[in-house]
Amino acid sequence: MSSLVVRRLCLVVASVLACIGATSAAFSQPIHVRYGQAYSAQRSIFALPMLLAERQGFFLREGLDFHMVPVPGGGTKMIDALHDGTAHISHVATPFLVQAALAGSDAVAVVTEFNNPIYSLVAKPEIKSYADLKGKLIGLAAETGSITISIRKLLAMNGIQREDFRSRFVDGTPDRLVCLTKGDCDAVPLGQPQDFVAMRQGFRLLGLSTEAVPEFLYTVTAARRSWANENREAVVRYARAMAASFAFIRDPKNREEVVKTIAATTGFAEANARLTLALYFEPEQRVLPMRGEIGMKGMETAISFLGEAGIVKPPLPPAARFVDLSYLRAAGLQD
Repeated sequence: MSSLVVRRLCLVVASVLACIGATSAAFSQPIHVRYGQAYSAQRSIFALPMLLAERQGFFLREGLDFHMVPVPGGGTKMIDALHDGTAHISHVATPFLVQAALAGSDAVAVVTEFNNPIYSLVAKPEIKSYADLKGKLIGLAAETGSITISIRKLLAMNGIQREDFRSRFVDGTPDRLVCLTKGDCDAVPLGQPQDFVAMRQGFRLLGLSTEAVPEFLYTVTAARRSWANENREAVVRYARAMAASFAFIRDPKNREEVVKTIAATTGFAEANARLTLALYFEPEQRVLPMRGEIGMKGMETAISFLGEAGIVKPPLPPAARFVDLSYLRAAGLQD
């Protein structure tokens, strides 16, 4: 080997080592990030991408000192947590984000967590059709939230209007399952895997929210524009960690690890977790984003829901007002 070749090889090796050293130095001081999440979401399937990113070390790999902070009080409190310093970023349903932004918050969506979720409308065994719901009590989520809006649309599609049934607020799928199984509610919308649990116990599936709403942007990670602008590198790293988590969930070879995480999170049998993943991916239902990308059409649907409910007055605001795609683009995750 000539001396010229040797010198060139040495230069290449030195360059690689320099890059590795620079990367190591950049991550030697992890960036501290507090992520706010509602208590009800912590015990649900909606915590899955975050939990796997944490357990598989994706946040650590990106140089993030990631901490999940429980926030009591439901969806409306998730934006408050960004403003009072409880959290830097937070899990939030899009209707709450839109309403908060219209009320003056500078919070925006930076990463998608769940696209259109599949909520099952599950009823007592004796309720055999939508018509049997007339006069009955349905346990619903927040009135202005996407779950309730989509279930009301499903009911209306099947001839059941607002005045045809009674309703009560029950926050979170776990508590709605309790309301149903104890007999306090005649029907409730349930996410996975609680819907499979209820059906195995003899409760009846009436329909799915996706029948009424085929494309939707359900939950996102939100941050205040002011904080995100000052901490751009943290948000980009977070987006990359989430993309790794979505890829891990989708990879068939990781199926058993994902099943175990769902079972540990929700407290239900692994068989129900497998049914949940089959529902999502066999065939592909686009419940989860591919890489955390934000679908603007889904955000437009969320805004239109609020318009239909009379919560947001026309003219409806553009979806771009509530989204900042620059972090996903910087991470190479958004077209």
